[in-house]
Amino acid sequence: MNKSYVIRAGHFTSAQKKAYDSLSGRYLIPYSEENLDFEKIFGNKNGVTLEIGFGSGFATAVIAGRNPDKNYLGIEVHRPGIGRLLWEMENSSLFNIRIVEYDAVFVIEKMIPPASLEAIHVFFPDPWPKKKHRKRRLMQRPFTESLAACLKPGGYLYMVTDWGDYALHALEELNAAGALINKYEGFASPQGWRPATRFEQKGLAKNHVIKELFFTRKI
Repeated sequence: MNKSYVIRAGHFTSAQKKAYDSLSGRYLIPYSEENLDFEKIFGNKNGVTLEIGFGSGFATAVIAGRNPDKNYLGIEVHRPGIGRLLWEMENSSLFNIRIVEYDAVFVIEKMIPPASLEAIHVFFPDPWPKKKHRKRRLMQRPFTESLAACLKPGGYLYMVTDWGDYALHALEELNAAGALINKYEGFASPQGWRPATRFEQKGLAKNHVIKELFFTRKI
């Protein structure tokens, strides 16, 4: 699979850089080609939710703050966003979040143990709108099969996008993943517990329609 991201230009504020420099050693997990030991990483046996591409980390922090009895592993390559989340973690005393700064495709394939995740969140992934770039979209086979394999039986995969054609494509690809079951007949109802993201607000301002997909791994 091609690289699933491109580094976007963004201002690295002094607060973000300070947080990144001072906290990354505590909360960032270096990429390696070995399965992670979640109990060792988090210091407990709580279930783990993986978030791919958390952006500024706003939704990640809100959800983790509301669920201190759960662990959250975020994958992100945009360093200002990582710095922003680290700043929030320190200021809000969020000790149940860890971060991997690397391409999600490789992290899933090399670092996440099979049937180890309670959930996977993918909120507003890069839509790669140009036709020639669509092969880079995250939600397509065989990657969707790899995601399904990481979920525990009964675990869920929850994706949200404001790009209509990506939503249709992702729905088709997830339906084709043999280990997943759509909780809804088509697109999912809005999940009230998910906070709105900055990307969502921008999409709504452009009159984009938000589409949600919610699949569970077969038991």
